[in-house]
Amino acid sequence: MTTSEPTGIHLATRDTAFPLIVAECFGVEVPTFQGEGPSCGHPALFIRLSRCNLTCTKCDTKYTWDWSQFDPRKESTKQTAADLLAWATSSPVELVVITGGEPLLQQARLVPLVQGLLTAGKRVELETNGTLAPVPELMVDGVRFNVSPKIASFGMDEALSVVPAALKAFVASGQAAFKFVASSVADLDRIAELAHTHRLAPVWVMPEGTTADAITATTRVLANAVAARHWYFTTRLHVMAFADARGR
Repeated sequence: MTTSEPTGIHLATRDTAFPLIVAECFGVEVPTFQGEGPSCGHPALFIRLSRCNLTCTKCDTKYTWDWSQFDPRKESTKQTAADLLAWATSSPVELVVITGGEPLLQQARLVPLVQGLLTAGKRVELETNGTLAPVPELMVDGVRFNVSPKIASFGMDEALSVVPAALKAFVASGQAAFKFVASSVADLDRIAELAHTHRLAPVWVMPEGTTADAITATTRVLANAVAARHWYFTTRLHVMAFADARGR
């Protein structure tokens, strides 16, 4: 049985003695870029946290939550904020992307890590599905949120993946961009409805695909319609450049 296991992790405490559950870290030993969204092309370090509260059928990081296909004992480790801070500050790269899975499941434990990164002169992007409102300690200068609500075509019930109260919190923060995965013009119509209803801006559209050919084909399907709506468009640079290899 597939499970996202969110209730199996008690994450309410801010006690820094509790480690974060990490899927992988990359960008120090082998340099890479932020592949998506407003910082696409910027040199970046990645901290990918494990576990998610959604079970999207088109997810490309199922090794963070789908234990019907992956073994959580092999796909995750426990690391403290101090461990992760030491790793990130060993590199001169300024941008640190904290992604998942759904990193805000562990946001109470993220606070000391993010504070340490900012003190070290890093800037932080948190990539989230937008179902959990951020705690105030994360809504500070130097932190941006790449919020990616999952629409039905991505293989998720929108009753679970679109949470108005959480989206309202991200809009109010003034620190969020809203990035949607799309594969058809019909998807853009749904994105427009959500953007209007929840006052989401700026809107970024990313073509669905895990190969260069698929990204190119979907880009050509969407480009004119995205441009007509005066939205932002992003590719998936890591797919184009590194064939969607893990750790790139």
